[in-house]
Amino acid sequence: MSKIYDLLIVGGGPIGLACGVEAKKAGLDYVIMEKGALTNSIYNYPVNMRFFSTSERLEMAGIPFMSVENKPTRTEALEYYRRIFTHYDLNVRLYEAVETLDHADDLFEIKTSKQTYKTRKIVLATGFYDLPNLMNVPGEDLPKVMHYYKEPWPFIGQKVLVVGGANSAVDAALECWRKGAEVSMVLLGDEVDQNVKYWVRPDIMNRIKEGSIPAFTNSKVKEITPDSVIIDSPDGDIEIENDFVLAMTGYRPNLALLDQLGVELSLDEKKRPCYDQANQESNVPGVYLAGVVCGGLNTREFFIENSIVHAESIVKDIAHKLGS
Repeated sequence: MSKIYDLLIVGGGPIGLACGVEAKKAGLDYVIMEKGALTNSIYNYPVNMRFFSTSERLEMAGIPFMSVENKPTRTEALEYYRRIFTHYDLNVRLYEAVETLDHADDLFEIKTSKQTYKTRKIVLATGFYDLPNLMNVPGEDLPKVMHYYKEPWPFIGQKVLVVGGANSAVDAALECWRKGAEVSMVLLGDEVDQNVKYWVRPDIMNRIKEGSIPAFTNSKVKEITPDSVIIDSPDGDIEIENDFVLAMTGYRPNLALLDQLGVELSLDEKKRPCYDQANQESNVPGVYLAGVVCGGLNTREFFIENSIVHAESIVKDIAHKLGS
């Protein structure tokens, strides 16, 4: 007979790790599945990224988060979550992707890229950084189009179009411009997002105002060719020479996993999953939701700092129902 876990957690990000810590404290037999590296989404953040939140607000599991400055960097976050993983000796299966989830009787069966697991309860803490929002325009599949930005060095001396006006787009535009790229931006609205980091927003606004980084406002990409980009602007179609497109158009959670388990979604454009806010249990008994996935397509509702509490609520409810 194959092993049956009390709890299987899908996602080895900060919230998945928080759930693992609480599960271990409660004496549950648990396992965390992560398709990539530990805290894979943070690993894939831009190299020089700095968090909006302070280190104190990101703290969890009783482990102090020490950072050189008030706002921690990506590297400091990676080290912090590594320390939590090591300190609690968490049972995490890295580089093992969940492929299918099924429900039979009182157990769940999870097939991964390596084997099959059985568990009494499931937590989906899958984040949202794995599926980019596509522009759905001709040429988006060209090699020069990127939906993830790491660092500016490949773009020295290149003509780069940054699509989007949120934090990731602004960081990419400023970094590439400062390293010698010829940067332009395409913005859906009149200006960059009002929620851009307050210490960065004046910088990009001044660069746009002085013409160092031209911005096509109230515009969108219409077509991408190997040597240019056609922009749909209020003045009509504009074609500009181009070497790379950084499509910083945001990301969305993997709702397919919810669908496999029968988790209901709201009928509006937000596609919010159905769950009990008291214990994070979805409409499917035994399936719990933690972190940003709770907001559906509204990825600005839940963050690390306001989702850590999900872990304690979830494990408390599971332990009670399992009689632990």
